[in-house]
Amino acid sequence: MRSRAVAYPLIAVLGWGVMFPVLASALNRVDPLNLTTARYLLAAVVLVAILLLREGADALRPGTRLVEVVVLGVVGFAGFNLLTNLALEHAAPQQVSLFVATTPVITQLVRWARDGVRPRPLLLSLSLVALLGVGLVITRGSLAGLGQFGLGGLMMIGAVLGWGIYTHGATRFGEWSPLRFTTLTALAGTAAMLVLSIGADAVGWQHAPGVADLVAVTPQLAYAVLVGAVVAVLAWNTGVQRLGAANAALFMNLVPVTTFVVQIVRGYRPVGIELAGAALTIAALVAANVVTRARTAPAYQATAVADPVAVVDPVAVVSR
Repeated sequence: MRSRAVAYPLIAVLGWGVMFPVLASALNRVDPLNLTTARYLLAAVVLVAILLLREGADALRPGTRLVEVVVLGVVGFAGFNLLTNLALEHAAPQQVSLFVATTPVITQLVRWARDGVRPRPLLLSLSLVALLGVGLVITRGSLAGLGQFGLGGLMMIGAVLGWGIYTHGATRFGEWSPLRFTTLTALAGTAAMLVLSIGADAVGWQHAPGVADLVAVTPQLAYAVLVGAVVAVLAWNTGVQRLGAANAALFMNLVPVTTFVVQIVRGYRPVGIELAGAALTIAALVAANVVTRARTAPAYQATAVADPVAVVDPVAVVSR
């Protein structure tokens, strides 16, 4: 039974790893903000439909927690996804995926800043090692390559930090189902993205996609919504229930591996230093997850929504 359970988080992380190249290819036809908005408008419809079927209309009412839901939705959904799509215009998908893989460690640092829960010194050291690996991938081992970090790297730091705050905020919603929390924050984030998108189109910062553009990226949108935001989420939550959040979280380190494989299949040829940097980052993150699991195992068993390493995709909030 345990071997079968392993398939669920594996399906999820493989789906997310493929998603970065998929979204990058769609940016050739649709601006980042419009693409992000279109994706989550569709995902929100699917999530609302599922929530209504499973929990009824009352679950759509945030009650006294409206402000929290809106803030977390804007910071998490809108901030993370918009900055990630913008970064894909300035950095390769494999570089972006490595930044996303540092989310577990970044979330630990957010907990330290907000709750005073200090990570172990070993965890901080592993964080620096992981970032060193990211730097090797981006610069290809040359100081002259630091310029490639640029805007895309800064955007991804902001994206991962925002998602860390969102993940930490989820710990305060233990009485909600993961589906309810995900849906309501997704609605708030999508509303913010829609307002920004309309405003950006109005002032000329971007251009509203035409029908031909939307038709051209339909396969990418279909994948990002159905696989990235529905199938992967359900598979991930099932894996967490059967394996436990700490064990399932280790699979997150396969996200950048999957992205690298997809890029290589598409014709990209990484140099040795890039492969070494990717391996260094993944090894450091695996070690960091092991350290975190050893420290927080009792908390995971009590509630996995407090799990700082169980979330990667912006619609995959795990609460148990």
